[in-house]
Amino acid sequence: MSCCGGPESVTVEPATTTSAMPARVDPALLADADDGLKELSLIVPDMHCAGCLRNVEGALLALPGVHRARANLTARKVLAGFDPERVEPEAIAAALKGAGYAARPVDPAVVNASAADATGAELLRALAVAGFAAGNIMLLSVSVWAGADAETRDLFHWISALIAIPAIAYAGRPFYRSAFTALKARRLNMDVPISLAVVLAAIMSLYETAVSAEHAWFDASVMLLFFLLIGRYLDHRMRAVARSAATRLLSLSSETARVVAEDGSKQLVATADIGIGAVIEVAAGERVPLDGTVMSGLSDIDKSMLTGEPVPEAVAERDAVYAGTLNLTGPLTIRVSKASGDTLLADIARLMEQAEAGRGRYVGLADRAAAIYAPAVHLAAALTFVGWLIVGATIHDALVIAIAVLIVTCPCALGLAVPAAQVVAGGVLLRRGILVKDGGALERLADIHTVIFDKTGTLTTGEPVLAEEPKADERTWSLAAALAATSRHPLARALAAAAAERGITPLPVEEIAEHPGQGMSGRHETPLRLGRRSWAGGAEDAVKGAHSEIWFRDGDKPPVAFCFLDRLHPEAGNTIRALRQMRLEVALRSGDRADAVAAVAAAAGIDDWQGNCDPADKARELAERARVGGKVLMVGDGINDAPALAAASVSMAPASGADISQSAADMVFTTSDLGAVPAALDVARRTKRTILQNFAIAISYNCIAVPLAMAGHVTPLIAAIAMSSSSILVTANALRLGLRAAPPAAVVTRRSRALQGAPA
Repeated sequence: MSCCGGPESVTVEPATTTSAMPARVDPALLADADDGLKELSLIVPDMHCAGCLRNVEGALLALPGVHRARANLTARKVLAGFDPERVEPEAIAAALKGAGYAARPVDPAVVNASAADATGAELLRALAVAGFAAGNIMLLSVSVWAGADAETRDLFHWISALIAIPAIAYAGRPFYRSAFTALKARRLNMDVPISLAVVLAAIMSLYETAVSAEHAWFDASVMLLFFLLIGRYLDHRMRAVARSAATRLLSLSSETARVVAEDGSKQLVATADIGIGAVIEVAAGERVPLDGTVMSGLSDIDKSMLTGEPVPEAVAERDAVYAGTLNLTGPLTIRVSKASGDTLLADIARLMEQAEAGRGRYVGLADRAAAIYAPAVHLAAALTFVGWLIVGATIHDALVIAIAVLIVTCPCALGLAVPAAQVVAGGVLLRRGILVKDGGALERLADIHTVIFDKTGTLTTGEPVLAEEPKADERTWSLAAALAATSRHPLARALAAAAAERGITPLPVEEIAEHPGQGMSGRHETPLRLGRRSWAGGAEDAVKGAHSEIWFRDGDKPPVAFCFLDRLHPEAGNTIRALRQMRLEVALRSGDRADAVAAVAAAAGIDDWQGNCDPADKARELAERARVGGKVLMVGDGINDAPALAAASVSMAPASGADISQSAADMVFTTSDLGAVPAALDVARRTKRTILQNFAIAISYNCIAVPLAMAGHVTPLIAAIAMSSSSILVTANALRLGLRAAPPAAVVTRRSRALQGAPA
């Protein structure tokens, strides 16, 4: 159902122009999109159904300069992508107001549930009034049904009118406001027929009472409102349960933090006022208020809200920590690296909201079906009224039947069928450490039949270790470690770590320079090089086997190879078995040398593998598979494999906290357990089944209820009960996804081991 509230402001700061113009929108609330557009997120509190969603998006897309609009029904928000050269953000809010929807800009760093709480409180008060009135009127009606007639019956009818009219006027306000606003904007919504039904039933009852007729419909009018309000309030509460997991995440943010000044003094400051570079103190038992780097202190951090893993992670000096995580055991001093609106927590919230706003083919189908309902409902009611008059029914009876048709044909169940299931599924996955960035990803994931893995950092840990002791003296180790310490390459970092484990002190090296794609160079008495075999002058056949290598050359001395093995992920083999048990094909594509890829494929149990594949090769293969109808899940590192991830039907990436918002994947799993892949597939398949079940419920309801109502077999009271019940049933069915949550990834792989006869 659509509704639109009162005169809610869309401004965020005082107007600087005439009162007829909207106030300026704070530029800080605008985001930069990847395609060069600006994005503005607006709260639309009166958006309640698929019809509202279509109206909101249509009003924005009609503006010149607005290139896209994605409404999120559950969060009551709309994200507009626009060209700032052609349209002002104030015009976007004004367009929604002109369409009958109050709106205000969203501050992503702020969680404010007051609007939702106010709506719930109003619905609850209206429900209480309608219920109290309905109970008393039903007591009076029992006397009439028991045989009261003449003056006694009229007296009971007038007493019922005295109770019903104020109750209808008060309890029906959510519907009347919505209907009035829609008609004022010259459009229809589903609260128009609801309001017509209630008001017409009350007016007809007053007329029947005034002429001392045998029947009055005050009980039906108030009971109609009562059941409608039950449905709307329960829908509101169920939406709150299924509401964006990202919003719940943001509630973990601290509003204040202890800032340590240069003189050592400390004071509480609002996190929104703390800038990058500030030093804050976090005591044991407190949540980290902002992203930053540990300056001093040792502690254990509970990152389960980010990774889904219950085991705390030890942190020390120079380790990164993230807002919302819980500091367990010791005080920490942290240097802030991101402002409150740019923290990892805020990034996840934005990505989750974007995912909920995205829609696939099921949502599009539901939207198209719901779009034709508003005119169809009024047409059906009008035809029913005229048809019954033609066959000889009285105006009274024809009007009662038409009212029932107006009520029973509300498409709430159809509008809830998809978003309710997707929102609940997104929350379930987030609790498992899996972030869904694209709302249509779950639909596509449920239909894939091939999974292609990258190797490094995906099937392997991405933490190489020395395969064998190199033929290097202490000077070679010291100089190689000095160059390696200045590089971010994984093998260079592994070399520096190996030198540190051996207690080797790097020698001073000058003129250090990085050569992209080749390695590092420097000078210590002689020229030094560290990097690729060809860069350092290593022989082509010097090293054989499934090793990754980095070469060091000191002047004219023979180059030395440091060989590393990238360890297989502990759950790789079990994950592959779990995927095969789900009847999926599994393949491996890597840019590493063929012998290294072959070793990993053999260890993981993958028969279909290829090495020496650059990102373009992977993207071409995925595009070719898509051309012939293949549906592929690509699991890669999220950055280097961006072209392949984009070319796949759906993509997943393991990510460190710093990579989550930059990853090109549709889904990111922050847990270190590779079993997140089969766990996500399990949720996706169950979500698809739930959506199809919801469609079946909605369609079955309409196929049964509408003909019965038009045939005169459904009273307005029964129509109200049926309509509310269908909406509640669809939402409750979606919530089953959360009750039967997806098993943790580790459980999925343990099941695989059990089925294979291996120890769990």
